[in-house]
Amino acid sequence: MEKALKNLKILALGDIVGPRSVEYLRKRLWQFRRENNIDFVVANGENASEPNGIDKQTSQVLFDSGVDVITTGNHIWRKATVFTYLDDKKEILRPLNYPTANPGHGDTVTDIHGYRCLVMNALGQAYMDTPCDPFEAIQKCLDRNAGKYDLAILDIHAEATGEKKAIAYNFADQVSIIFGTHTHVQTNDAQILEGRCGYITDLGMCGDNDSILGVKKEAVIHKMKTKMMAKFDFADGGEIECNGAIFEISTSDWLCKSCHSVKF
Repeated sequence: MEKALKNLKILALGDIVGPRSVEYLRKRLWQFRRENNIDFVVANGENASEPNGIDKQTSQVLFDSGVDVITTGNHIWRKATVFTYLDDKKEILRPLNYPTANPGHGDTVTDIHGYRCLVMNALGQAYMDTPCDPFEAIQKCLDRNAGKYDLAILDIHAEATGEKKAIAYNFADQVSIIFGTHTHVQTNDAQILEGRCGYITDLGMCGDNDSILGVKKEAVIHKMKTKMMAKFDFADGGEIECNGAIFEISTSDWLCKSCHSVKF
């Protein structure tokens, strides 16, 4: 085991939207990791495949491209072909507050240069179809993994900003990094909560910058104006941008020493 680094630099990436974004990461992520001395990457991939959801092939491309753990959200069940893969592959998560009988798992303990990192994925309740309380599910996960990890990371996949912040403050004394996903719009509030926990309300997305949340603008506007059904195709007219945040964690006390949003 290495265990030589004083600090770990962890990159978290917002919702990856569509195959173009996956290809962009395939070409750019390893370079970005090297240029910024990134030790570990966690990315939300629940919209990475066509038309949304994620499949095994796309997941493997993301892993090969430099993503270490993939989190997801409410679109994880879009592709039944991924269910067995969720059971077999510990590096791809579904929200832990779905029933335990569902395929997959909501947390994993992985290695970063010899240090043990617990990554958790939870779904918010406000404006979401969520079966179980995220507060209770996260606490049970932390208790179940007690003594098995050095630092913990939490992806809160949720709609309401207030709910994300409430969950973050509740667990700021137990988790080193907490970030939100799902809204596809990066918030300008990267900060350290209570002097220890790196936090941002939403990482944003990896997607087309000439779009509405990664989707063709015309389809979204038509649906809002007419209230009619519309096919939400991924946008293809703009440039791909990847939004996220970098967190620096001390290996001496597992406190977050710095965090800031990034775009590349």
